[in-house]
Amino acid sequence: MSSPLLKDRFRNYFPVIIDVETAGFNAHTDALLELAAVTLKMDDQGIVHPEHEIHFHVEPFAGANIEQAALDFNGIDIECALRGAVSEADAMKGLCKAIRKLQKTADCQRSVIVAHNASFDMGFINAALERTQIKRSPFHPFVSFDTTSLAALSLGQTVLIKACQAAGIEFDQKQAHGALYDARRTAELFCFMINRYHQLGGWPLASAEIDAEIEAQDDKDPSEARQ
Repeated sequence: MSSPLLKDRFRNYFPVIIDVETAGFNAHTDALLELAAVTLKMDDQGIVHPEHEIHFHVEPFAGANIEQAALDFNGIDIECALRGAVSEADAMKGLCKAIRKLQKTADCQRSVIVAHNASFDMGFINAALERTQIKRSPFHPFVSFDTTSLAALSLGQTVLIKACQAAGIEFDQKQAHGALYDARRTAELFCFMINRYHQLGGWPLASAEIDAEIEAQDDKDPSEARQ
């Protein structure tokens, strides 16, 4: 029996955990200030693990709106040279180049963004791709996997730190709201939920057992089946 492959787990999608830090909530007007991505690998037992990390501090694009309240929240000093910030164009080119290479290595057809409250992160990534005129984005433009919904289903929690705590994943509140730290914790959370589902028999589906159960039900006397 061949080893399970990551491409078969998510219908040829290559999952990429993304976290962004921004200067506001509007993806089209507010600056993207930091982005991080974590990719996954699958072992011979079908268990997924975090693998590669990609991280950029980003210079605000020309004319970007900067909300001071957002900077106070995420603790980013956009004037600090030690950030090592690169242009938005360089960050997006670097992200896409790295993901395309890893996606190809995994033999997947398209990458899919995985994030906590995924519509927010996807909105900023898509807006940055549009501004920088990236023609070969590896990401599906509207499909995403939202760990908020998955955590609500599997752990009864929706807040990232609460979901991590429920999964037994260490979470340092002092390091929260840094893109790389949050991406790492989100990747661990996603892996925990996917692996737990696998360990409970949810994937791959035990089709032979299901077929046998259906056949057994069909063989029952109709009057017995109604009892």
